[in-house]
Amino acid sequence: MKIKELGIKGIFEIQLEPHKDERGFFVRAYDDKIFKEFGIDKKWVQESISFSRVKGTIRGLHFQHPPSSETKVIGAITGDVFFAVVDLRKDSKTFGKWISLILSAKKMNALYVPRGCINGMCTLTNNCTLTYKMDNYYSKEKEDVIKWDDPDIGIKWPIKEPKTISERDSKGQSFKKFIEKYKGIDV
Repeated sequence: MKIKELGIKGIFEIQLEPHKDERGFFVRAYDDKIFKEFGIDKKWVQESISFSRVKGTIRGLHFQHPPSSETKVIGAITGDVFFAVVDLRKDSKTFGKWISLILSAKKMNALYVPRGCINGMCTLTNNCTLTYKMDNYYSKEKEDVIKWDDPDIGIKWPIKEPKTISERDSKGQSFKKFIEKYKGIDV
């Protein structure tokens, strides 16, 4: 397992290293010793699976307000997915900046998203299955969304119009409204 920090402090790509033979492969998806070396060890309290049937599906930009903010480790079981992560930590030097990464079942990589950063995704293939480990419990009352294509954030998405998007995601608040109301996320 190799871990490298991406362009924003605390956001990491985790590259899994499968052991392959004629039967297939075996890969360690999590190792707390290695995570501790990078200061990213957590107590994971929930794990979820997401499935998106159609290429061009948008989900996000999702997050939960404190005290229900979550750290996530996200990996692709099937398909290829474009992920964008935006830093909304109040005191961060990279507040409002974003990075992107393609998670791929073939590449066997994962994404570590710390509390205070929000994420969204776009499927690049049909039939995408993702796993999510979270260090906090889901709270419907604390969930929120910023519109996926907000021009003030300026994420360079691989599509212009989603094939599939939820009503909640299509009507997410603007980045400006979020800043006016919250100023950022406390971590």
